[in-house]
Order: sequence, then C-alpha cells, then structure tokens
Amino acid sequence: MLLAARARITEISATDADVAGATIIDIREPHELAVGMLPGAVPLRMSELAKSIGTVAPDPTAKIVLYCAVGERSAIAAAMLEDLGYADVASLGGGIKLWMAADRPTVAASSLSSAQRHRYARQLVLPGVGIEGQQLLIAARIAIVGAGGLGSPAALYLTAAGVGMVSLIDQDAVELSNLQRQLLHGTGDIGRPKTDSGAERIMSINPDVEVARHQTRLSADNALEILAGHDVIIDGTDNFATRYLINDASLRLRIPVVHGSVFRFEGQVSVFHPYAGPCYRCLFPEPPPADLAPNCAEAGVFGVVPGVVGALQATEAIKLVVGVGDPLVGEMVTYDALDQSMHKVRFLRDPQCESCGDEDNPPALRDRADYC
Repeated sequence: MLLAARARITEISATDADVAGATIIDIREPHELAVGMLPGAVPLRMSELAKSIGTVAPDPTAKIVLYCAVGERSAIAAAMLEDLGYADVASLGGGIKLWMAADRPTVAASSLSSAQRHRYARQLVLPGVGIEGQQLLIAARIAIVGAGGLGSPAALYLTAAGVGMVSLIDQDAVELSNLQRQLLHGTGDIGRPKTDSGAERIMSINPDVEVARHQTRLSADNALEILAGHDVIIDGTDNFATRYLINDASLRLRIPVVHGSVFRFEGQVSVFHPYAGPCYRCLFPEPPPADLAPNCAEAGVFGVVPGVVGALQATEAIKLVVGVGDPLVGEMVTYDALDQSMHKVRFLRDPQCESCGDEDNPPALRDRADYC
C-alpha cells in the first residue's frame, strides 16, 4: 500500500520543502505531538482525515502538505485525499524527524495535555485556531458582568471553548423566574448567589477553567479593580447605568467590551474596542427616558433570545482572543426571533464623544442614579 501510494503522489523533501501558503496537516496521533510541530500545522489524526478534511480545507484546489513522523503515513494519507478530489496534495518526505534534523523551525505542542487535545479536538482542526489559538484561549481572562440571561450562554460557551479564567460579576440571587432563560442555574439553586451556582455549573462543564466570583454590584468604586487584567469584558447587564460604567471603565483600562442586549423578541450584539472604533456612548450618547426603557420583568423576554445573543457574544469574545475573523467593531448585529432575521448596521466613532473623544483623557467613572 505504501509503495503504491508513493508511486502516485507528490513527495517533497523535509530538508528544503517550501510549505509557505499551504494548509499543513499533522496526521500523527496526539501522543506523538509532544516532540513538536511544524509552525501553523493543524493536528488531524489519520483516522479522522476523511471525515474532517472538509473543515480544515474546504477548497479542494488549495495547496495541502501532510506530514507524519517519517513520511510513510502521510504518503498514504496524500493518496487518500487525491481519491477524495483534492488536486494539490503533497507528502513531506522524511516527516518531522527529517525536518527537525535539518534544523527547521518547530513549535511546542506539549503545553496541551492529552486530555486537552481530546477535549478541544474539534477546535484544533479549525484554520485560524489550531494549537496556537487554543493556547491563547487557555491563557485568556474574560469578565462577565451579569450572570443572567446573556451571561449564562456566554459563560457556558466560553467555558466549553477552554477559556482559562472567567470572572462572574453579579450581586443577585437565583429566582424562580430566572430559570426560563438563565441556564447557568437550576431549580435547586433558587435563593443562592448567582456567582456560586454559576461557578459550580462552569466547573462541572470544564474543571480546567478558573472562576473568580464577585458577588457585588459593579460600581465606580470597584469597576477598575475588578475588571483590570482581563482580556475581554462581556456586558450582560440589563440597565443603562451599568452599561455606561462598563464603557468608561473599558476606555480607562483599554479592554474591549462585547455588548449584548435583548428586548422581548429582539436582541443586538456589538464590540466596543477602545479607541480602535466607536464606544457605547458614540452609539447611545444618552439613555432613553425610563418610561421608554422597561426592564425585562416589565416588558417580557422570549427565553431563547438571550441564548442566541449570549452565544454571539461568546463568539465575538473568542474571535478577539484568538485573532480570527472580523470582530463587530463599528458594527451591530440585530436579531429578530419572530421572523428569524439578522441585520448588520455600521456606525462611526464620534470625534466629539463625551467618553472616547479624547484618547489622552479617558472618562472618570461615576455612578448614575438618574439612568434607568
């Protein structure tokens, strides 16, 4: 089988092969990765190659280079991909052993344990994520302000994705009426602090995630101390006073905010990246009058809508951490559950903005009792 494969496929020498611009696939088993990997390589076990190649390389005309330890399995894998219709496939002759003997560059893969490589296997094969992206997620610290309808799905998906530390910031206890949409909590949690039940749920999903609990209301006195040191802030709040406070704290700390909000059957998501795009106050210079902004208890909320919006917030946070895709900076996605429509609206930074107009003088924090 090996001789037949080598007779029909392209084989390039590991000592001088040009792999620039190629999708590089490491088909070794997880325990073999500890010796190192080619930079930018995607780990994809040979046994999963046929069913997962469409995710790693959706374009059958793209240049693909496969490698293993010494170049034998990769030759068979290259023939397999040719049979699947891939037109530009090569096997790295001599494999990573010859590559390393020629003193060519490698990256460490040993920082991911065998369990982590298995847990995050479906992410590791994604272009733009891979081991490097997963390592960024494991090192990331994300603050979630509000462990309710939006914070619940955001926390669940960030936890499953392998974010290293999640800070839950919420002063409330679980109520029966929360359970229609706040999936971090269960019936047995009624009366408990949301930070406690939320932390337990997170650790039951992924015990590797560290959880910091802040059972307090975010205020001008504590916001900078609590939010400092995080890579991303998830705004899962339901009142304008805290939204403006988060906005101004993010400008002082230069931490991007992934904003989300819901109203009845509708929701919206945006990313406010300090001084790289507009801030929350650029979009909403002043909050609406209290009589025009009822809370969800007064207006109602369709339970799945915060699930959709919170999942989108988690998506944007992961994109920011990994550096993949285009985050919603200067853009807002609106969602309407009644007709299942999504629209994207673009908006610009206001050079006269009260909060971000002067980068050298970020806003002072203040609590606003007059905001609804």
